[in-house]
Amino acid sequence: MKKIAILGSTGSIGTQALEVIRNNKDLFQVTALTAGHNIDLIAEQIKEFNPKIAAVSKEEDAIRLKKLFKNTDVLYGIEGIISAAKDSGNDITLNSLVGMIGLVPTHAAIEAGKDIALANKETLVAGGGLIMDLVEKHGVKMIPVDSEHSAIFQCLQGSEHRNIKTLKLTASGGPFRGYSLEMLKQVTLEDALKHPNWSMGNKITVDSATLMNKGLEVIEARWLFDIPAENIEVIVHPQSIIHSMVEFVDGSVLAQLGVPDMKIPIQYALTYPDRIRSGFEKLELTKIGSLTFETPKKTVFKTLQMAYDAVSKGGSYPIVLNAANEVLVRFFLERKIQFLDIQNNILKIMEKHNPIWNLQLDDIIEIDKDIRERVLVECS
Repeated sequence: MKKIAILGSTGSIGTQALEVIRNNKDLFQVTALTAGHNIDLIAEQIKEFNPKIAAVSKEEDAIRLKKLFKNTDVLYGIEGIISAAKDSGNDITLNSLVGMIGLVPTHAAIEAGKDIALANKETLVAGGGLIMDLVEKHGVKMIPVDSEHSAIFQCLQGSEHRNIKTLKLTASGGPFRGYSLEMLKQVTLEDALKHPNWSMGNKITVDSATLMNKGLEVIEARWLFDIPAENIEVIVHPQSIIHSMVEFVDGSVLAQLGVPDMKIPIQYALTYPDRIRSGFEKLELTKIGSLTFETPKKTVFKTLQMAYDAVSKGGSYPIVLNAANEVLVRFFLERKIQFLDIQNNILKIMEKHNPIWNLQLDDIIEIDKDIRERVLVECS
């Protein structure tokens, strides 16, 4: 049995991962679960899966859960998450946390020799070089869970990452595909949360609407597959059937296709290098009829170009991009700013930044903290 620690078990990826595990109890054992504030749901999960460790954000919630579950070590705070990531006897850590909080537990799990199933973009956006050097040093596997990176990972099996010309990341275009800047001035929070194809958490759904999600995926792909950003292309594909493609130097293009269901890449990450049967919806191309492709409008959705610029400049720029975006998306979700204020304010923060290079973990954490404080002061 493969022993799995799930960071962010009450979120969209975490709950779907538990569904995969629930359907394959003879293959998997859950050794750790973590949650933020959804205490009722993690209590149900602890009862069902009986993990060795559980971690939540607040001490008072941990005390409450300790009274209910005598066989689970209930912890709290970032130290609790770190312990869940590396100390539960797990073989693999599924990191489905949202935001920069995912970086430190990933770092700790790799140092402890745990394979990583990564659904936390920010780990590689902010700490790409540091994390991938650590992966190589400790000889662990870094298996992507995001559908786009999973698609590329699958297309590259057997190629040993040789002779790649271009990685082609597909994007649905979000709910505002085809909009002009003038049209974006009128969109509401409710509009932004209506993703046409995928069911995701609010933060990622807003990132999809701004195309920041795709920008972060470009940066993530740069580190996962050790390829320059200029060799990564984003293509708008509204049907979300082709999840991404790899073009090789001879002109051949390999693509991975499937219905837009995150349980498929989650299951592949957990079973890799094997594949197992599933009861998920199957792809029927004749019912879809046609697949279409467009070029993204970087002059309208400016976050995508910002991401290319950040990863090309390197150093601390991707940290700034990510930190500013996280705070501004939270402001938007709290109705404190308008939709276009997200990208406009990120650009202002990026332009003011004095970059730093050769970053260690403490440097990344400090820069992230400083940028968040600056956004709070200048953009709220």
